Amino acid sequence: MSKKMMAEFFGTYWLVFGGCGSAILAAGVANVGIGWLGVSLAFGLTVLTMAFAVGHISGGHFNPAVTLGLVVGGRHPAGELLPYWAAQVLGAITAAGTLYMVFSGTADFQGVGGFASNGFGDASPEKYGMMSALVIEIVLTAFFLIIILGATSSGAPAGFAPIAIGLALTLIHLISIPVTNTSVNPARSTGVALFADGPALSQLWLFWLAPLVGGALGAVIWKMMTTDD
Repeated sequence: MSKKMMAEFFGTYWLVFGGCGSAILAAGVANVGIGWLGVSLAFGLTVLTMAFAVGHISGGHFNPAVTLGLVVGGRHPAGELLPYWAAQVLGAITAAGTLYMVFSGTADFQGVGGFASNGFGDASPEKYGMMSALVIEIVLTAFFLIIILGATSSGAPAGFAPIAIGLALTLIHLISIPVTNTSVNPARSTGVALFADGPALSQLWLFWLAPLVGGALGAVIWKMMTTDD
């Protein structure tokens, strides 16, 4: 169990450090910024790389909504749900703290601003409201779980699941960065919210509720339409 916890800690750390780090440090750099497309790719690459690296140890969840969905889908023991969540959240907070240390080292540092946090209303990149945020986070997390369960099922080609899952997360970000800055992951949202300026902490409830509902819903849909393990 300790090895699984370490894998989930470091996997989630890499997801937040790489994904949120690309948004905080590289997205808006004058003339060479990677923009939303680059951030979307960065998030997908973090999951793809760590799923290959430690997926055989813990399953490579790196996300409380994924762990819940796999429990609902019968792919993961319910008794490991809370320990996985703890490792994931701690990894996300540690990564956000590391990013804060790096970002605050700029000569003209005057605060972290949004710090790649998730939000709705004035905290949404394109000012989408709460209902838009709820809907898109539930729908995209549900499809993320359908893809994960399908790509890792006995009927899927062996060895390719991390690629499909990483590309799915890239696509999810391409769709929803303008709406919520893309969560689909309560740990990722929690880590940066603790350091961000603005309403990130007060809005964090949505980025737990919607992904968890979506993850469970995706697992239920998958179970209804397949007989694969």
